[in-house]
Amino acid sequence: MTELGPVAWPPAPIKTERLVLREPEARDRVAFIELYASPEVHTYLGGPRPRDELEREMPEVPGRRPGSFVVELGGAMVGQILLRRATEHRRPAAVGKADLGYLFLPRVWGSGYATEACAAALDWFDGVLPGEPVVLTTQTANVGSMRLAAKLGFTEVERFHAWDAEQWLGLRPPDTPPATTDTTWR
Repeated sequence: MTELGPVAWPPAPIKTERLVLREPEARDRVAFIELYASPEVHTYLGGPRPRDELEREMPEVPGRRPGSFVVELGGAMVGQILLRRATEHRRPAAVGKADLGYLFLPRVWGSGYATEACAAALDWFDGVLPGEPVVLTTQTANVGSMRLAAKLGFTEVERFHAWDAEQWLGLRPPDTPPATTDTTWR
C-alpha cells in the first residue's frame, strides 16, 4: 500500500456529530498500542501483536502518514481509519484503487462510531479525489464489518481464500450516496 496520490495532507480535522477525525499525535501512542495489541480487535486480522514489542517499536507519533486518521471521541483516540492505495492487493480488481481500513477499540463497538467515522472519511476522500472508487476487504466471518460495508455502499466484487479464511472484497463506486445517518448498530 502506498500514499493516496496528489492529496494535501494533513487535512483540517473533520468533525462529525460525535467524533473528530484528525492526524495522529504523540498523545495517541498509548491508544495505538492498545488497539494493535487487542485480541478482540485482531480476531479477523491474524491476531494481535505482542504489547512489549509494540512498546519498543511504536514511534513517538504512530500512524503518521497520508490517509491515516485518528478517530477521537471526547478528546481521546478510540479508533483509526486508513485510506491507502492498494498497489499490491491479492486481487486484481482492487489493485490501484483506494482501500478503506478501520480499527476501533472494543469499548466503543456497537455505538455506530465506525459508520460515522468511515462515512466522514469517505466524504473527505470524495472531495479530494472525486470520481475514484474505493475497495474494502474483510473476512466473511466478520459479520459486523460486513454490515458496515453494506451501510457504506460497498457491494461484493468477489470472495476469495487468503490468510486461512474466506475473504470478501467490496467496491464502493464513485458518487455513492452518503452512509445512513442512523447511528444505531444493527
